[in-house]
Amino acid sequence: MTTHTPRDEQDASIIIREAASTGTLLNVSGNGTKAPMGRPNQTDASISSSAMTGITLYEPAELVISARSGTPVLEVMRVLAAKGQELPFEPMDYRALLGTKGEPTIGAVAAMNISGPRRIMAGAARDSLIGVRFLNGRGEVVKSGGRVMKNVTGLDLVKLMAGSWGTLGFLTEVTFKVLPKQERMATLVIRGLDDKQAIEALSMALGSPFDVTGAAHIPDRDRKGGNTLIRLEGFRVSVDYRMNELKRLLKRFRFMDLLEGAGAEALWQSVRDATLLTDQGLRAIWRVSTAPTKGPDLVAQVARSLDAQWFYDWGGGLVWISTPIDGDAGASELREATRAFGGHATLVRAPAEIRSTLDVFEPQPETLMTLTRGIKASFDPAGILNPGRMYAGI
Repeated sequence: MTTHTPRDEQDASIIIREAASTGTLLNVSGNGTKAPMGRPNQTDASISSSAMTGITLYEPAELVISARSGTPVLEVMRVLAAKGQELPFEPMDYRALLGTKGEPTIGAVAAMNISGPRRIMAGAARDSLIGVRFLNGRGEVVKSGGRVMKNVTGLDLVKLMAGSWGTLGFLTEVTFKVLPKQERMATLVIRGLDDKQAIEALSMALGSPFDVTGAAHIPDRDRKGGNTLIRLEGFRVSVDYRMNELKRLLKRFRFMDLLEGAGAEALWQSVRDATLLTDQGLRAIWRVSTAPTKGPDLVAQVARSLDAQWFYDWGGGLVWISTPIDGDAGASELREATRAFGGHATLVRAPAEIRSTLDVFEPQPETLMTLTRGIKASFDPAGILNPGRMYAGI
């Protein structure tokens, strides 16, 4: 397969125009670190943003950074850290989970709306994404948004592109709003809670005025109780005060420890990157979004039918579940559970032969699928960009 690596927007436009005229189907990628996600593409060639790198704008005083789409996330984070700033949504790194190598790109963060544990406070990647440049399926340059939050009129293409997985356009530049890096991070660890007790504790913490920035629960393998994690960040004095108040609020849960430093950072990284479920690729991995209070019941239903392992993030609103790679990798049981309790399930990791036969994303009602097809046809009338990556036939 031919791989195109345009150096700039003009080169990319020529490649896409030629592909549209000849009906050449293009796999849209950055550095390929998330290539095993989604439905397998049946494409003729690939277009990669890996050569389109570099920070194009950084205004620390305005809390804004722009970068070409192929710029490594690590480079963006390094530049921000030098000025005491960071990407507020704490983007996940999928490499350990997927067994891939290379450097994740900032364009992929936007294209796949990649977020981490801090989403409960800072929002998703799309909430910090304030500007994009991209090429549609005609090879036309489209610019939307800019350097401030409130500059969008009409159709908000910035939010539309976030999470479109390269099916609507080839991103060339992205602009994010950033925040000052927190001075201190402290994690309250409550031990010995079952899933329902843990979600109750997390809900109390998130409902408090203490600005929780991480809320996760890791069950024990034998289901006798696990570790419930509540993270606070900010100025040292503020964290001290809020942590003491949080302990008072949750005092009936009793077995509490305070975790800080490298150990706490490593623990939250394992939550962020879902490496708690890493098992050399021998099982399927699902992301299930549901109402936090419904999570334990949803998981219990799945576990009655499958040999499942799991943990909770986002206060219980995100459940990572691993299932055996047998039959449909647990799709039937998970879809039944989301219908019963509400929410949606996304297959993150499974062999290509399984992903090619399943709905990787939660199936949409026909009315929404009609809208999805219409948007795809408007942006990519020849259907050449990542065809079938999200939904079969689109």
